[in-house]
Amino acid sequence: MLKVANSVINASQIATPITLPGDVTLSTGNLVIGTAGKGIDFSVTTSGSGTMTSELFADYEEGTWTPTLVGGTTAGTYSIATTSAYYTKIGRQVAVTARMVVTVTVAGTGAAIFSGLPFAKSSAQFLTGSVITTNVTYGLTVISVSVQATTSGSSSSFALAGLRSATSITDVAVTDIADQGVIIVTFSYFA
Repeated sequence: MLKVANSVINASQIATPITLPGDVTLSTGNLVIGTAGKGIDFSVTTSGSGTMTSELFADYEEGTWTPTLVGGTTAGTYSIATTSAYYTKIGRQVAVTARMVVTVTVAGTGAAIFSGLPFAKSSAQFLTGSVITTNVTYGLTVISVSVQATTSGSSSSFALAGLRSATSITDVAVTDIADQGVIIVTFSYFA
């Protein structure tokens, strides 16, 4: 139902679009879109005609996600305790954050591959974001660390990339992460 100037309008009884002469304020309750795939269309002009495509805001979600860790060559056995693994998805863009404490049971080998992103990244998507670590050993030539995609295809995993001597990028090895290593990441990508 929609209340306009002390009148209550039941949306199921309306055959044509409603045009209101100003702002609409909800004083209580929520704006509820009752049909999947429907939302707020920002492409409609005041004349009622659309001007662009993909302007429908029909997707907002937030929640938690569960990261996992394996070695890229030999998996090993790791458990991750998280205190803040959250995501927010607005349209196709997904923002994630996680604070992970790694317990090493059996060490793996190869690149440190983190999986469990709440949505798979789209193909040909690059990832980059902030990384803070403790109890992680890098080579002497690593000058910065960031997040990177593990493949150019669709994937729900990411790795850590170390920039070396300002010229080349190398994967952070799973053996670089000591028991009780702490890794904090925050980044966004498109699903």
